[in-house]
Amino acid sequence: MTSDPSVPGDSPFRSERTARDEAPQFVLPLVVRIEKAAPPARTDALETAARAVLTILGDERSLGDGEWAGAMRDWQDARIRKVVRRARGAEWRRAEALPGITVTGKSAEVRVFPPVPLDGWPKDLARLQVSGTDLDDPEPPVDADPTAPVLWLNPDLDMSAGKTMAQAGHGAQLAWWELSDEERAAWRDAGYPLAVRTADPGRWSELTTSGLPLVRDAGFTEIAPGSCTVVADHPALRR
Repeated sequence: MTSDPSVPGDSPFRSERTARDEAPQFVLPLVVRIEKAAPPARTDALETAARAVLTILGDERSLGDGEWAGAMRDWQDARIRKVVRRARGAEWRRAEALPGITVTGKSAEVRVFPPVPLDGWPKDLARLQVSGTDLDDPEPPVDADPTAPVLWLNPDLDMSAGKTMAQAGHGAQLAWWELSDEERAAWRDAGYPLAVRTADPGRWSELTTSGLPLVRDAGFTEIAPGSCTVVADHPALRR
């Protein structure tokens, strides 16, 4: 049984060592398709990655006695690690042949796979690069719909697109955990609508003290342990 992630002392994103570190460690692999001639827009890639995480969380194969359920439980009982790698051409085709789910955005394609042991990646995923996921937005993203879920990014952090995709996935997952079964079903039936936006500096401090789900990164890569990266602002969770 997965321990309650809403309990602060048991958070899978705390930087200090907890009981979760004693469990076998797993990682949720995500692969973003980045073709040289047509890379996806950054914000679309972030949103697509977050929806990919939600999609595998809500998939029937991840629940109950589903074929991925054991791996999903083991992963969620330990640290919640996500690693984003990039693929193009034949690399992407090999990744698509492995069990997983491809989620498509406006310009982005992200494939999410069942969790694997930290040191047990499938060969066709292990050979993919983590670096080189820097992406840009051709145009500034439009304002987020205030009636829809928004994953707010810390304006003071400079993270690669791959790192930010993982953080957006963390935020989406924290929101998912706090929703009721009915609220999850409604989100799933609507296709997991959401936006990822960078918060205004003045509003960021308000968001981090609002009681909404907050990701504090464990600091394995790029940023300092304990850094606040994302606030998950789902309408059903607003106080």
